[in-house]
Amino acid sequence: HDAILHFAQHWDSFEIFNEFRLQGKLCDVVIRADNVEFNAHKVVLCGCSPYFRALFNSHWTKPEKKLYNIPGLSSYMMHLIIEFAYTLSVPVTEENVEELLAAADQFNIQGALDTCCEFLGQQLCPENCIGIWKFVDIYNCLELKFKAYMFILQHFEEVATFDEFLQLSVEELADIIQRDDLNAKQESTVFEAIVRWISHSHEDRKYHIRMLLSKVRLALMSSEYFMNNVKNHALVKDSSECRHTIISAMSIMFFSHNRGSYSAHQNLLSRPRWPYAVLVAIGGWSGDRATNSIEAYDPRADRWVSVTNNEEHPRAYHGAAVLNGMVYCIGGFDGSEYFSKVRKFDLGTCIYHDVAPMHSARCYVSVAVLNGCIYAMGGYDGLRRLNTAERYEPHTNQWTLLAAMHEDRSDASATTLHGKVYICGGFNGDECLATAECYDPETNQWTLISPMRSRRSGVGVITYRGQIYAVGGFDGASRLRSVEAYNPAINAWHATPSMMNSRSNFGIGVVDDLLFVVGGFNGLTTTCNVERYDDSAGKWIEAHDMKISRSAISCCVVHRFPNFNMYALEDAQGSSESVIQT
Repeated sequence: HDAILHFAQHWDSFEIFNEFRLQGKLCDVVIRADNVEFNAHKVVLCGCSPYFRALFNSHWTKPEKKLYNIPGLSSYMMHLIIEFAYTLSVPVTEENVEELLAAADQFNIQGALDTCCEFLGQQLCPENCIGIWKFVDIYNCLELKFKAYMFILQHFEEVATFDEFLQLSVEELADIIQRDDLNAKQESTVFEAIVRWISHSHEDRKYHIRMLLSKVRLALMSSEYFMNNVKNHALVKDSSECRHTIISAMSIMFFSHNRGSYSAHQNLLSRPRWPYAVLVAIGGWSGDRATNSIEAYDPRADRWVSVTNNEEHPRAYHGAAVLNGMVYCIGGFDGSEYFSKVRKFDLGTCIYHDVAPMHSARCYVSVAVLNGCIYAMGGYDGLRRLNTAERYEPHTNQWTLLAAMHEDRSDASATTLHGKVYICGGFNGDECLATAECYDPETNQWTLISPMRSRRSGVGVITYRGQIYAVGGFDGASRLRSVEAYNPAINAWHATPSMMNSRSNFGIGVVDDLLFVVGGFNGLTTTCNVERYDDSAGKWIEAHDMKISRSAISCCVVHRFPNFNMYALEDAQGSSESVIQT
């Protein structure tokens, strides 16, 4: 309270000083810039800027001196600097931000510098991030420089298509493309970016092909692309120095293909880059009991890493959701108890924390995240199938009951699209369901949508490329391979390519624009099998199996956070696969 009162009194004083300045009262200095004069108070300018303190207190300056000329600065910039000194605010626009940042740096006014940096940080996009990164390098804007550089790495595939990319120096380009945390889903993108950069000034830059090519993870390319587009590219063929790099890549590719070994990851040519998101598989039913196993899937290396917390209680048939960098485990069943409790898992520390429990125990629960809140719907409380739904708000740590669904549903699955929550399929206690409905948080109402083409209990539902996919499940007679997608614009479902394997009660997630299904029950046994669907190719392909077979599993996708690289297959030095046990 005292601090607030002191600030208010201090601010009132500045308002009075500003009124006096505008009225020309008690001013003891005149600042001239670009032949325009500004009345001011020395004490105010000194309080704002070390530049003015040095200027007014120099032993070369006579005490009676009143007029000071500031060369090389426009009158408009001088006006903004003086306004900031009196008001601690400044209007920043795209038109003035560069000149204003330079002026703020000249006068060493940290507040104005911070305001400009905040504005530029909000403007970062693939088209301008390199320009901002290079511009702020001149000034004391280390935080923004780092933010812009990380933006370049994260959005590299888009950044490389804009003209600013062509202005990078060879040293800057080499530093970017050699990094393990460069976000490149395909190494072909990196190679094509190099070719584009060289082609911009072919005669001056063609000699850099050998050095730049050695930074590309060539051995991670498909053999067809490597042979047709890299090995036989004119730039590469015309450089005898590239020969060694090409031979090394071919040797690693041959060895990995025939031995299935990842020991070659210690070589930069074959080391997977760090993922920008991992698929986390939590709990489930393995063998004859629930498990507490947690595995994280690195999509760039196509491998699973165990991050199990052995002190955590096992659970299956639960929900999982990511909110504010935490993974929430919701409801479920451990073989004897049906849970209403909710736990959040800190991926940086591998430690669980309790949060508020739900109003109902919910096994076979459906979970979704919308607008910073978690939705838990339906399930089984140990006595009956539920049609109730509730919403968790993290800032209050409270669950709020919502309008009830049209159907009792356990073993359903939910997702979000266009500001609404969708839940599909499930089991009502008597039969497997084909029905689906959506919830509008603005009206607190559920609306039935067109039913699916198949009954699906133990289904996986997820939003992928603007549509809602319903994958696999159990129709009352058999486990399904079939997949269908819902287009909300026409309220209709259509068939899409089927999975390679039948499954129900599995995990599902979208990583690197690929739809993954994880584990589940195939009608005979639980499975560790994983496959992924690429809508561009219109087909499913096998991914690396989990370490353990399990169904009743829940998956979620987690993006970058502190210590993220411990969830990748290997660290930057190519160390062996990480296994974190606590």
